[in-house]
Amino acid sequence: MTSKAAAKIQMAMRARACVMGDALIRAIQNGSAKLVVYSSACGANRTKKLKDKCTYYDVPLLEMGAEEFSCISNRAAMSLGITDQNLASGIMKDMKG
Repeated sequence: MTSKAAAKIQMAMRARACVMGDALIRAIQNGSAKLVVYSSACGANRTKKLKDKCTYYDVPLLEMGAEEFSCISNRAAMSLGITDQNLASGIMKDMKG
């Protein structure tokens, strides 16, 4: 992961443009989550649930290493959703480029 993408994810967290925990599944279902990022340390059941929901509702899904994800998030969360379209597209662009 590039430092630009990590900085944008941290910016989304400071701007309160992200959801975590059980609210993430609801955000995917109601269409407010534009991008989902999860840690590779996430459990198998949670990973499968996120992959299935994101595939069904056509939400982009990115996996990060556990160490990278823990540097971004100071909470114990293993997954988060970005709700701002501009930040989400910028993060995806940084991850691809």
